[in-house]
Amino acid sequence: MHSLGEWRHLCVDMQSLFFEATPWHVEWMKRTLPLVEEVAGTHAERTVFTRFIPPENAADMPGTWQRYYEKWWMMTRKQLPAGLIELVPSLARLVPPARVFDKATYSPWICGRLHATLAEEGVSTLVISGGETDVCVLAAVLGAIDLGYRVILLTDAVCSGADESHEASLELLGERFSVQLELTETDRFLQCI
Repeated sequence: MHSLGEWRHLCVDMQSLFFEATPWHVEWMKRTLPLVEEVAGTHAERTVFTRFIPPENAADMPGTWQRYYEKWWMMTRKQLPAGLIELVPSLARLVPPARVFDKATYSPWICGRLHATLAEEGVSTLVISGGETDVCVLAAVLGAIDLGYRVILLTDAVCSGADESHEASLELLGERFSVQLELTETDRFLQCI
């Protein structure tokens, strides 16, 4: 692994919303959580957590997001207990020095705040963990590549609710983006820094 330069750990949506027994529960988030905790706990000052924040009501969202939240009405903030949008407790205790960026879409890049902050700090490399591999992690990775970041994806520290699409996403990313993306496991990454 080449020198990382100025790097940040971008941890995607490790929230109670997906950890607890909700319709969006990600069964094997509990398997990846210890690895995420290890990276974030060792480098809390370099860790940026994203949180996926549903709208208060479906009508608050544009276009097809309204249909999405009409289907998932029980996952709007009007219906959810407030604590479910928070990071899982073991990660929440790392803030600060870790930071949190909220987002209303799969991608953390849409509003521009995250990229502006990282650019101001001279960040060139993002080490990505979190969930779900085939949705929000995928959006974070592709957006980071588009913005010119070197991306290191921790393959054992990402999770999904669907094994098949998780594996397919890792295969796609590894094959199609091999110049801009590195796939590695958490232990190997931690040994190299």
